[in-house]
Amino acid sequence: MTSEIRSTSTRAFFERATHSMGSLRGQAEKLQTQISTGGRLSKSSDDPLAAAQLRSLARKQSLSSVDKTSTDRADADLQLADGALGAMASLVTRAQELTVQAGSAALGNDQRISIGKELAGLRESLLALANSRDSAGNALFGGGTADAAYTLDASGNAVYQGAATSDQLDLGGGQTVTRGLTGPEFLTSGPGGAPVNLLAAMKSLSEALQVPTGDTAAAARAGLAQLETGLQAITTAQTVIGARMTFVDMATDRREALGELRTVEESTLGSTDIAATVARLQETMLVLEASQASFARLSGLSLLDALR
Repeated sequence: MTSEIRSTSTRAFFERATHSMGSLRGQAEKLQTQISTGGRLSKSSDDPLAAAQLRSLARKQSLSSVDKTSTDRADADLQLADGALGAMASLVTRAQELTVQAGSAALGNDQRISIGKELAGLRESLLALANSRDSAGNALFGGGTADAAYTLDASGNAVYQGAATSDQLDLGGGQTVTRGLTGPEFLTSGPGGAPVNLLAAMKSLSEALQVPTGDTAAAARAGLAQLETGLQAITTAQTVIGARMTFVDMATDRREALGELRTVEESTLGSTDIAATVARLQETMLVLEASQASFARLSGLSLLDALR
């Protein structure tokens, strides 16, 4: 009976010691893994709450990547629109200078014809800018249509073929921005029931100056007023685009700030505190070594007792 009790006690001692040292080795290996990977969690069960929070942060980060794509496209399209509008303003300013010259009574017909031809070239350049393409290759001032915003009819008149409005892009956080303007929003403008169509006005003016059979000086003065109205509309459009660019910049700053906060939170939840973990590893290894030494001594005593 004494032999059976001793056998059972020895077996239980070995099992407890083996389990204890195995647990310590497992803790040490886990701590070593945390130090080498920098991650505190190897599986969700290590800290279910933190794991759930990390999954939520990962989803937000994924959505932020989508928002960044939209923001980048909005910024690119608005930059293109701003550049095109600036070039248009320069063209109209040049047209104004030529029209002022054409309105002079001292100017001869040949000179007016020459001015009319240059105005026709400026109008072609203006039409080309109106048919600019956005970052996706669609009509920049056509509401995103794949075709040209403007086409010429049989009489050479520019006809708008684009969408009624420009589409909006989601910037995240419930914020959206209209990524451009349609041509009619700034190329057709003016008070009352007879708005000025800038492309049509430049066509009429250039043709009148190239066929100086009437009062071309009066036509030049009338055309100058239309050009002024058109330039004001383009300037207003530049202001609108500039405001939208500022809004996109603010949305970008907000998204980046939130991204930095998420990074800090992810680090807090999932990253390893190296200094503290190294200290815990050293403590665990010390306990493991002490346990192994104690086990060796005690198991030796048990064997000697069993031999007596």
